[in-house]
Amino acid sequence: MNLTAPSEVKALLAELDFRPSKVLGQNFLIDSNILKMLLATADLRPDDAVIEIGPGLGVLTECLTRDAGRVVAIEKDRRLAAYLKERFRETRNLELIEADALEVDLDKLLAGGCSKVVANLPYSVASRLLVNLAEAPHRPKKMVVTIQNEVADRLTARADTDDYGLISVLLQLRYGISLRKEVSPSCFYPPPEVKSAIVNMVLRELPEEPRDYDQLKHLLKLCFSKRRKQLGGVLRKNFAHFDAVLAQQQLDPQSRAETLSPEQWVRLSNGLYSKAGEPGA
Repeated sequence: MNLTAPSEVKALLAELDFRPSKVLGQNFLIDSNILKMLLATADLRPDDAVIEIGPGLGVLTECLTRDAGRVVAIEKDRRLAAYLKERFRETRNLELIEADALEVDLDKLLAGGCSKVVANLPYSVASRLLVNLAEAPHRPKKMVVTIQNEVADRLTARADTDDYGLISVLLQLRYGISLRKEVSPSCFYPPPEVKSAIVNMVLRELPEEPRDYDQLKHLLKLCFSKRRKQLGGVLRKNFAHFDAVLAQQQLDPQSRAETLSPEQWVRLSNGLYSKAGEPGA
Protein backbone atom coordinates (compact mmCIF):
# COMPACT_ATOMS: atom_id res chain seq x y z
CA MET A 1 0.00 0.00 0.00
CA ASN A 2 1.34 3.42 -1.00
CA LEU A 3 0.19 5.92 1.61
CA THR A 4 1.73 8.83 -0.29
CA ALA A 5 -0.85 8.25 -3.04
CA PRO A 6 -4.01 10.29 -2.29
CA SER A 7 -6.28 7.72 -3.96
CA GLU A 8 -4.97 4.91 -1.75
CA VAL A 9 -5.26 7.02 1.40
CA LYS A 10 -8.87 7.86 0.56
CA ALA A 11 -9.60 4.19 -0.18
CA LEU A 12 -8.08 3.11 3.14
CA LEU A 13 -10.04 5.70 5.11
CA ALA A 14 -13.23 4.54 3.39
CA GLU A 15 -12.39 0.91 4.21
CA LEU A 16 -11.83 1.84 7.85
CA ASP A 17 -14.97 4.01 7.83
CA PHE A 18 -12.78 6.72 9.29
CA ARG A 19 -13.38 10.45 9.03
CA PRO A 20 -10.35 12.60 10.00
CA SER A 21 -10.93 14.89 12.97
CA LYS A 22 -10.16 18.59 12.69
CA VAL A 23 -10.07 18.85 16.47
CA LEU A 24 -7.28 16.25 16.66
CA GLY A 25 -5.47 17.75 13.69
CA GLN A 26 -5.68 14.56 11.64
CA ASN A 27 -4.11 15.62 8.34
CA PHE A 28 -2.21 12.71 6.83
CA LEU A 29 1.03 13.29 4.91
CA ILE A 30 0.68 12.19 1.27
CA ASP A 31 3.79 13.72 -0.32
CA SER A 32 6.78 11.41 -0.82
CA ASN A 33 9.23 14.29 -1.25
CA ILE A 34 8.29 15.80 2.11
CA LEU A 35 8.54 12.36 3.69
CA LYS A 36 12.05 11.92 2.26
CA MET A 37 13.07 15.36 3.52
CA LEU A 38 11.85 14.57 7.03
CA LEU A 39 13.90 11.39 7.06
CA ALA A 40 16.99 12.99 5.55
CA THR A 41 16.88 15.75 8.17
CA ALA A 42 16.44 13.22 10.97
CA ASP A 43 19.59 11.38 9.82
CA LEU A 44 18.56 8.12 11.46
CA ARG A 45 21.04 5.39 12.33
CA PRO A 46 20.44 1.70 13.12
CA ASP A 47 21.19 2.34 16.80
CA ASP A 48 18.79 5.29 17.12
CA ALA A 49 15.68 5.09 19.30
CA VAL A 50 12.96 7.44 18.08
CA ILE A 51 9.69 8.83 19.43
CA GLU A 52 6.91 9.54 16.93
CA ILE A 53 3.86 11.46 18.15
CA GLY A 54 0.67 11.17 16.11
CA PRO A 55 1.60 8.39 13.65
CA GLY A 56 -1.86 8.48 12.02
CA LEU A 57 -1.95 5.90 9.23
CA GLY A 58 1.72 5.03 9.68
CA VAL A 59 3.31 6.48 6.53
CA LEU A 60 6.21 7.91 8.55
CA THR A 61 6.17 5.04 11.05
CA GLU A 62 6.98 2.52 8.34
CA CYS A 63 10.09 4.46 7.35
CA LEU A 64 11.18 5.02 10.93
CA THR A 65 11.02 1.30 11.73
CA ARG A 66 13.11 0.64 8.63
CA ASP A 67 15.84 3.17 9.44
CA ALA A 68 16.00 3.22 13.27
CA GLY A 69 16.68 0.47 15.76
CA ARG A 70 13.67 1.26 17.95
CA VAL A 71 10.52 3.35 17.44
CA VAL A 72 7.97 4.38 20.05
CA ALA A 73 4.79 5.70 18.41
CA ILE A 74 2.14 7.48 20.49
CA GLU A 75 -1.37 7.60 19.02
CA LYS A 76 -4.35 9.13 20.82
CA ASP A 77 -7.13 7.99 18.48
CA ARG A 78 -8.21 4.47 19.49
CA ARG A 79 -9.39 3.61 15.95
CA LEU A 80 -6.04 4.54 14.41
CA ALA A 81 -4.20 2.79 17.23
CA ALA A 82 -6.13 -0.40 16.51
CA TYR A 83 -5.33 -0.13 12.80
CA LEU A 84 -1.63 0.48 13.50
CA LYS A 85 -1.42 -2.48 15.87
CA GLU A 86 -2.77 -4.73 13.16
CA ARG A 87 -0.71 -3.22 10.36
CA PHE A 88 2.56 -3.44 12.27
CA ARG A 89 1.87 -6.64 14.21
CA GLU A 90 5.03 -8.26 12.79
CA THR A 91 7.26 -5.21 13.29
CA ARG A 92 9.47 -6.10 16.24
CA ASN A 93 11.19 -2.76 16.74
CA LEU A 94 7.94 -0.78 17.13
CA GLU A 95 6.25 -0.03 20.46
CA LEU A 96 2.81 1.50 20.03
CA ILE A 97 1.32 3.48 22.91
CA GLU A 98 -2.38 4.32 22.73
CA ALA A 99 -2.56 7.54 24.74
CA ASP A 100 -2.61 11.32 24.67
CA ALA A 101 1.04 12.34 24.32
CA LEU A 102 0.46 15.18 26.77
CA GLU A 103 -0.32 12.57 29.42
CA VAL A 104 2.56 10.20 28.61
CA ASP A 105 5.71 10.25 30.74
CA LEU A 106 7.91 11.39 27.88
CA ASP A 107 10.94 11.80 30.11
CA LYS A 108 10.75 8.11 31.02
CA LEU A 109 10.94 7.23 27.32
CA LEU A 110 13.82 9.66 26.83
CA ALA A 111 15.65 8.29 29.85
CA GLY A 112 15.10 4.82 28.42
CA GLY A 113 17.21 5.61 25.38
CA CYS A 114 15.01 7.58 22.97
CA SER A 115 17.22 10.44 21.79
CA LYS A 116 15.31 11.69 18.74
CA VAL A 117 11.76 12.85 18.01
CA VAL A 118 10.54 12.65 14.42
CA ALA A 119 6.87 13.45 13.84
CA ASN A 120 4.12 15.26 12.02
CA LEU A 121 2.81 16.90 15.18
CA PRO A 122 -0.90 17.62 15.67
CA TYR A 123 -1.30 21.38 15.33
CA SER A 124 -3.46 21.80 18.43
CA VAL A 125 -0.81 20.51 20.85
CA ALA A 126 2.46 21.02 18.97
CA SER A 127 3.70 23.99 21.02
CA ARG A 128 2.91 22.34 24.36
CA LEU A 129 4.56 19.09 23.32
CA LEU A 130 7.73 20.82 22.16
CA VAL A 131 8.02 22.79 25.39
CA ASN A 132 7.42 19.63 27.44
CA LEU A 133 10.14 17.79 25.51
CA ALA A 134 12.60 20.67 25.79
CA GLU A 135 11.99 20.94 29.53
CA ALA A 136 12.37 17.20 30.16
CA PRO A 137 15.46 16.32 32.24
CA HIS A 138 16.52 13.84 29.53
CA ARG A 139 15.56 16.10 26.61
CA PRO A 140 16.05 14.67 23.11
CA LYS A 141 19.25 15.41 21.22
CA LYS A 142 17.35 16.11 18.03
CA MET A 143 13.77 16.87 17.01
CA VAL A 144 12.57 16.98 13.42
CA VAL A 145 8.91 17.91 13.27
CA THR A 146 6.28 19.19 10.88
CA ILE A 147 4.26 21.92 12.54
CA GLN A 148 2.04 24.85 11.66
CA ASN A 149 4.04 27.46 9.77
CA GLU A 150 3.01 30.20 12.18
CA VAL A 151 4.47 28.23 15.09
CA ALA A 152 7.64 27.54 13.09
CA ASP A 153 8.05 31.28 12.58
CA ARG A 154 7.89 31.84 16.33
CA LEU A 155 10.33 29.04 17.10
CA THR A 156 12.94 30.35 14.68
CA ALA A 157 12.40 34.08 15.32
CA ARG A 158 15.36 36.20 16.36
CA ALA A 159 15.28 38.76 19.16
CA ASP A 160 13.74 42.13 18.34
CA THR A 161 11.42 40.76 15.64
CA ASP A 162 7.62 40.60 15.66
CA ASP A 163 7.45 36.79 15.93
CA TYR A 164 9.89 36.59 18.83
CA GLY A 165 8.17 35.75 22.11
CA LEU A 166 8.00 33.48 25.14
CA ILE A 167 8.03 30.20 23.20
CA SER A 168 10.95 31.43 21.09
CA VAL A 169 13.05 31.88 24.21
CA LEU A 170 11.91 28.67 25.92
CA LEU A 171 12.85 26.51 22.92
CA GLN A 172 15.96 28.41 21.86
CA LEU A 173 17.36 28.12 25.37
CA ARG A 174 18.04 24.44 24.65
CA TYR A 175 17.95 24.06 20.87
CA GLY A 176 19.47 25.47 17.75
CA ILE A 177 16.38 25.74 15.55
CA SER A 178 16.23 26.05 11.79
CA LEU A 179 13.45 26.04 9.22
CA ARG A 180 14.04 23.16 6.83
CA LYS A 181 11.15 23.75 4.41
CA GLU A 182 7.70 25.25 4.15
CA VAL A 183 5.06 22.64 3.30
CA SER A 184 1.97 23.27 1.20
CA PRO A 185 -1.47 22.19 2.47
CA SER A 186 -1.73 20.01 -0.65
CA CYS A 187 0.90 17.70 0.84
CA PHE A 188 -1.70 16.43 3.33
CA TYR A 189 -5.08 14.77 3.18
CA PRO A 190 -7.36 16.33 4.06
CA PRO A 191 -5.45 19.57 3.38
CA PRO A 192 -5.20 21.85 6.45
CA GLU A 193 -6.27 25.46 6.19
CA VAL A 194 -2.76 26.76 6.81
CA LYS A 195 0.77 26.10 5.61
CA SER A 196 3.11 23.83 7.53
CA ALA A 197 6.87 23.69 7.95
CA ILE A 198 9.57 21.16 8.74
CA VAL A 199 11.68 22.38 11.64
CA ASN A 200 15.02 20.93 12.69
CA MET A 201 15.93 21.29 16.37
CA VAL A 202 19.38 20.26 17.61
CA LEU A 203 20.28 20.24 21.31
CA ARG A 204 22.81 22.88 22.26
CA GLU A 205 24.71 24.08 25.31
CA LEU A 206 24.30 27.56 26.71
CA PRO A 207 27.34 29.70 27.56
CA GLU A 208 25.81 30.10 31.02
CA GLU A 209 23.23 27.77 32.59
CA PRO A 210 20.20 29.15 34.49
CA ARG A 211 20.70 28.69 38.21
CA ASP A 212 17.01 27.94 38.60
CA TYR A 213 14.94 27.19 35.52
CA ASP A 214 11.61 27.71 37.28
CA GLN A 215 12.68 31.20 38.34
CA LEU A 216 13.83 31.97 34.81
CA LYS A 217 10.51 30.79 33.39
CA HIS A 218 8.62 32.89 35.94
CA LEU A 219 10.65 35.94 34.90
CA LEU A 220 10.00 35.29 31.21
CA LYS A 221 6.26 34.91 31.74
CA LEU A 222 6.19 38.09 33.82
CA CYS A 223 8.03 40.20 31.27
CA PHE A 224 6.44 38.81 28.11
CA SER A 225 2.96 39.26 29.60
CA LYS A 226 3.83 42.97 29.58
CA ARG A 227 5.95 42.92 26.42
CA ARG A 228 5.02 46.46 25.39
CA LYS A 229 6.22 47.86 28.71
CA GLN A 230 9.82 48.81 29.42
CA LEU A 231 11.85 46.25 31.37
CA GLY A 232 12.79 48.76 34.03
CA GLY A 233 9.15 49.45 34.81
CA VAL A 234 8.23 45.76 34.97
CA LEU A 235 11.21 44.77 37.11
CA ARG A 236 10.90 47.75 39.48
CA LYS A 237 7.67 46.30 40.92
CA ASN A 238 9.16 42.86 41.49
CA PHE A 239 12.88 43.14 42.26
CA ALA A 240 14.50 45.41 44.83
CA HIS A 241 17.89 45.61 43.08
CA PHE A 242 16.77 45.53 39.46
CA ASP A 243 18.65 48.74 38.52
CA ALA A 244 22.01 47.40 39.67
CA VAL A 245 21.47 44.12 37.83
CA LEU A 246 20.45 45.85 34.60
CA ALA A 247 23.53 48.07 34.82
CA GLN A 248 25.77 45.07 35.48
CA GLN A 249 24.30 43.28 32.45
CA GLN A 250 24.59 46.46 30.34
CA LEU A 251 20.86 46.36 29.60
CA ASP A 252 18.88 49.51 28.91
CA PRO A 253 15.97 49.88 31.38
CA GLN A 254 13.93 51.24 28.46
CA SER A 255 14.36 48.06 26.41
CA ARG A 256 11.48 45.59 26.07
CA ALA A 257 11.17 41.85 26.56
CA GLU A 258 11.44 40.94 22.88
CA THR A 259 14.84 42.63 22.52
CA LEU A 260 16.75 40.21 24.78
CA SER A 261 18.34 37.03 23.42
CA PRO A 262 17.95 33.71 25.30
CA GLU A 263 21.51 34.10 26.61
CA GLN A 264 20.74 37.58 27.94
CA TRP A 265 17.61 36.25 29.67
CA VAL A 266 19.67 33.61 31.46
CA ARG A 267 22.20 36.17 32.67
CA LEU A 268 19.45 38.56 33.75
CA SER A 269 17.61 35.85 35.68
CA ASN A 270 20.78 34.67 37.38
CA GLY A 271 21.54 38.24 38.39
CA LEU A 272 18.05 39.11 39.62
CA TYR A 273 17.71 35.95 41.70
CA SER A 274 21.23 36.07 43.11
CA LYS A 275 21.78 36.85 46.76
CA ALA A 276 22.10 40.58 46.04
CA GLY A 277 18.90 40.64 44.03
CA GLU A 278 16.21 38.63 45.79
CA PRO A 279 12.65 39.44 44.69
CA GLY A 280 11.48 42.65 46.25
CA ALA A 281 8.64 42.95 48.69
